[in-house]
Amino acid sequence: MNKDVTFTVKHQRFDESYRPSSHTRITTNFANLARGAQREENLRNTLAMIDNRFNALAHWDNASGDRYSVELEIVSVDIDVKGNGETFPSIEVLKTNIVDTHTQKRIEGIVGNNFSSYVRDYDFSIVLSDYNKGQPKFAIPENFGELHGKIFKHFVNSDVYQTHFKKPPVICLSVSENKTYHRTENRHPVLGIEYQPDSSSLTEMYFNKMGLKVRYFMPPNSVAPLAFYFFGDLLNDYTHLELISTISTMETFQKIYRPEIYNANAVAGACYKPSLRQQDHSLTRIVYDREERSQLAVKQGKYVEEHFIKPYQSALEQWSASAAL
Repeated sequence: MNKDVTFTVKHQRFDESYRPSSHTRITTNFANLARGAQREENLRNTLAMIDNRFNALAHWDNASGDRYSVELEIVSVDIDVKGNGETFPSIEVLKTNIVDTHTQKRIEGIVGNNFSSYVRDYDFSIVLSDYNKGQPKFAIPENFGELHGKIFKHFVNSDVYQTHFKKPPVICLSVSENKTYHRTENRHPVLGIEYQPDSSSLTEMYFNKMGLKVRYFMPPNSVAPLAFYFFGDLLNDYTHLELISTISTMETFQKIYRPEIYNANAVAGACYKPSLRQQDHSLTRIVYDREERSQLAVKQGKYVEEHFIKPYQSALEQWSASAAL
């Protein structure tokens, strides 16, 4: 493996004073909330929703429902392909930390949660689109997602990751409109009811190339399952409080971004097919520009092509050929 490929990690507090850095994908959930005239109110309300949901799930020894607070930090990962100090923003995730006001302890949470990647924009908005131009039927390129997957796995296995984080990442996404999910008999005290999809998806395949498995759970008092992507054993590798920090954070984002699914007025049944056209839902007080978000993905994909893929093409191909998938 090309040892010249290195990573640098930067941490930034996500609070009501947060302003996205120049390298942050502005379509990222947390960055989108921090824009416009209502940015501080958006952020303040979002953080309050996260804390309230955390305390509702962590209800033991918590009679007043305000024992815990969740602190979030944005973890930005830059990649140096040639080892010459020139970097490109490759991955951005969220790290949760839990404050226990009863014991005055700060408990480390989970890294991952929200997942942001410029190269993923390139793959889905440029590569996939170009490949299917003129095709009679939707198709996927043979090596689709391989470079991105190798970059992610190389980072998680790196000394830099081990220095900054104690456990592997967990990424939490929305369920897909294109699949039907069936309720199982499996129950977890924090993750809730497990669901199983009727088929695989392009997202599952893409994250599988990153080394991640997926399971779907609907936490207590939620209305729809969440997709949890992970290494190892999701149910036994993490504590209840760690899992709650991810659920409370990502369910809050999904209520804001996909209220038709996650703030629906009806709970998912035994056979569940999510839909963004569902009208029977409630809106949060938080402003989120979903239409702009989808339009900017293509611009971001082109940015990656111009500033990362083309300038480093030969070095990336050489490294990718030598790196284990």
